[in-house]
Amino acid sequence: MDPLGQDEIRASFVNCTRGEAKGVTLPAPPSEIPWDQREFLGWRDPKAPARAYLVLPYGGEVIGLALRAAAPPKSRLRSNICGFCTTTHGLADITLFSAKRAGKSGREGNTLGIYACGNLACCQYVRGELKSDVPQPFETLTVEERAARMAEKLHKFVARVLESR
Repeated sequence: MDPLGQDEIRASFVNCTRGEAKGVTLPAPPSEIPWDQREFLGWRDPKAPARAYLVLPYGGEVIGLALRAAAPPKSRLRSNICGFCTTTHGLADITLFSAKRAGKSGREGNTLGIYACGNLACCQYVRGELKSDVPQPFETLTVEERAARMAEKLHKFVARVLESR
């Protein structure tokens, strides 16, 4: 992913107001983000844990999505798979994120949801920088192939959010 500045990140959001985008707490100063190791920038708001954000290149532009995180389940007995990076996690480490659709549809309250890594660190799981506590199924894909699969899933999700824009 190409490096972005704070203003570029805030201007990228398509499913929230300008005021809401202005109030977004960034995950780190943009100069400290390892952009060359990220297909997207994803984070939970440390000041409001129910808020999360995705920023990624899409169709020649940078698109940002504001997400809402559902409350985590109390059980750790089951597992689930991230809808972006396909990492298996204990149920408490997977979160249901919902995104308001862009445009009129979103203003009318329409949303889309996806189960994803609760910390949105999918890029790090794909590269093996982070490991899940749950055993993973064996895969024959290379890191590059896994990153491409994740990017494809992200783009499909973004496309669905943007459908009504």
